[in-house]
Amino acid sequence: MAAPSGEISVTCEDFLEFQETLKKYRTIDDKIVYQLNTAIPTNSFADKVNAGTQCKSLYDELSQGHVQRENAIRKCIHQTSQQVAKLREARVTDQDNFTLLKQLRKEQTKLRLMQQEMNVEEVVRDRSLKIFQERCRTFYKPPASS
Repeated sequence: MAAPSGEISVTCEDFLEFQETLKKYRTIDDKIVYQLNTAIPTNSFADKVNAGTQCKSLYDELSQGHVQRENAIRKCIHQTSQQVAKLREARVTDQDNFTLLKQLRKEQTKLRLMQQEMNVEEVVRDRSLKIFQERCRTFYKPPASS
């Protein structure tokens, strides 16, 4: 269920594919309540399962996914920003080229959508960490973020 270790392989050229890839890697966040329900034992099973270890493992999985997705989004924003800059430069020398203008607008729209995806990622992260904190606060204290 966790994102594989390392970097997420994401295509930045096609926004819908980019979005689908992020959605696939957000499954841990989407199923956080289920994961916590299975990780944290009820009172009758509290002595059979180490909830602290379970919470730490889940936190590590969440954190790794958040970092990977954020890095993938930043990478695509950077690539798209570079493409927009190149198209702007080309537009300066060829102002009458309608195809170039159309491509520039398309890239600018894609850049805005990717920047919005960074906002979505922040909301997803905050929601997951809030739920995690509510359920695991007595078993595991994550390190303070810088």
